[in-house]
Amino acid sequence: MLDRPAAWVGSSARDIAHAVRRGDTSATAVVADHLDQIRTYDRILGAFREVRAAAAVTEAEIVDELPELSNLPLAGVPIAIKENLPVTGLPTWYGSAAARQPVATSDHEVVRRLRGAGAIVVGTTRMPELGVWALTDDESAITRNPWRTDRTPGGSSGGTAAAVAAGLVPIAHGNDGFGSVRIPAACCGLVGIKPGRGVVPADVGGGWFGMVENGILATGVEDAAIGFAVIAGRTPAPLPEPGRLRFAVGLRSPAAGIRADAGTRQALASTVRELVGLGHSAVIANPPYPLWLQSRGLATWFGGVYEDAAALKLDPADLQARTRRHIALGERAVRHGLVRVDDRESWRENAIAWLADNRYDVLVTPALAGPPPVAAAWAARSWTANMVACARFAPFAAPWNLAGLPAMVVPAGVRPDGLPAAVQLVGRPGSELDLLAVAAQLERAAPWRRHAPGWPRAALAARRP
Repeated sequence: MLDRPAAWVGSSARDIAHAVRRGDTSATAVVADHLDQIRTYDRILGAFREVRAAAAVTEAEIVDELPELSNLPLAGVPIAIKENLPVTGLPTWYGSAAARQPVATSDHEVVRRLRGAGAIVVGTTRMPELGVWALTDDESAITRNPWRTDRTPGGSSGGTAAAVAAGLVPIAHGNDGFGSVRIPAACCGLVGIKPGRGVVPADVGGGWFGMVENGILATGVEDAAIGFAVIAGRTPAPLPEPGRLRFAVGLRSPAAGIRADAGTRQALASTVRELVGLGHSAVIANPPYPLWLQSRGLATWFGGVYEDAAALKLDPADLQARTRRHIALGERAVRHGLVRVDDRESWRENAIAWLADNRYDVLVTPALAGPPPVAAAWAARSWTANMVACARFAPFAAPWNLAGLPAMVVPAGVRPDGLPAAVQLVGRPGSELDLLAVAAQLERAAPWRRHAPGWPRAALAARRP
């Protein structure tokens, strides 16, 4: 019988999979330890909607019985899935009981790929209703940030970010329609990657006019790269060393009247110094955000939620008041022709041309404009209060959903208030591996804390003499 060292809680997905493949531990042992961690500590964070305890153990036993594990890059790795992807045997919640869909009879293709790589789905993580907000709560729970439990972990992949930052799982799935992987990754000190258009199977609800992409949140770049390769249907491989790159540094917010605070500007400046020290060049250059981008972007966001509700056959009267307002605005936007594919394609073409014409390989911007808001019952607050809160701290992500370009968030130290800082990297179509390679360089040059301070608690206790 193999031991079940609690030290595997808090380990990377790469190290866990390596140990399971070598026979140094078992998938069953690793999953059992993480389930214990979830059982003990998720009551503090509210990260999980459903936990598949018995099913996960059974599936881990199946992995342990496989005759050949060498081709499983995530062998025995516990993973969580955001609650808007179908997982066999579970209802698909979409952020609230009113939006919940029937028990799934098959896995989403992304879930199928993760399982095929040897990962064990231990549960589904919480999100705001229909994934609308950068704040995660509903009438049943407020999801909290492990860095400071009085703060939100962001959204809409807020439960995912909280679970990974606390070490409840080493890696997890999220998806991003208006920043919903990158915002919570930045709030919780994680790496979060949103692939570009068409790289990873999407098909999430109504799809928000093709803006939603499935991605990965992880504590380190190597785990994010492995997870990205798996969901993209690729074989994980070592990241290449990037050559000398030319970075555009964009500090201007795409949202009128919003300015990055001092802690955010300091993190961006520090990252640029690291990049230059690594041999890259950097110039101050703000993206050519068109004047109409903010208004048409909002119309597309509203319309996407309206289309989501229609695709899921929801009665808006059953939903939260803030969601009903969003749907009503979306219906008007669609009816009046304010949601236009030509607008999105024009912005995409202009953004790609700006990068190419100026020989910019990567754009680096703030990830957030300021610290995450308080963790509170935002679902009970007005639509206006939610809109203002989200706009004030998270304006930098949405343009790259509208453009369909790959983007990711990388930790950049700690803010003066003790919360994590982060930057956003944006690249040309097909540049996901280039972004990951740059992020790996930054991680080696300026390593960050892999988990929130004081987490994972069980693992820390186990290491005491």
